Amino acid sequence: MDMMDRLAARIDGLEGRMIAHRRTIETLLDLSPESVRAAMLAWLEEREVMLDGQEDPGVVAGPEAALELALSDEMRLLHDHLAAAAQR
Repeated sequence: MDMMDRLAARIDGLEGRMIAHRRTIETLLDLSPESVRAAMLAWLEEREVMLDGQEDPGVVAGPEAALELALSDEMRLLHDHLAAAAQR
């Protein structure tokens, strides 16, 4: 296995762990009382969400923004999950 294959395997492994963590958090939130879900939703809504290019439309995000964009995306996914659950 060459270096690129090892890197791809490591990235796949990290992505799998991230998905497992998200599913675990979503399940914990689903099992939580409404007050906890509402507080978490409010907390997520208070956070400034950085979307690719929307924080400054004239700037193209570079590799240095990848971590912040990934963090923002994960928070958005949790927010969307909680918001959808609140509609049920």
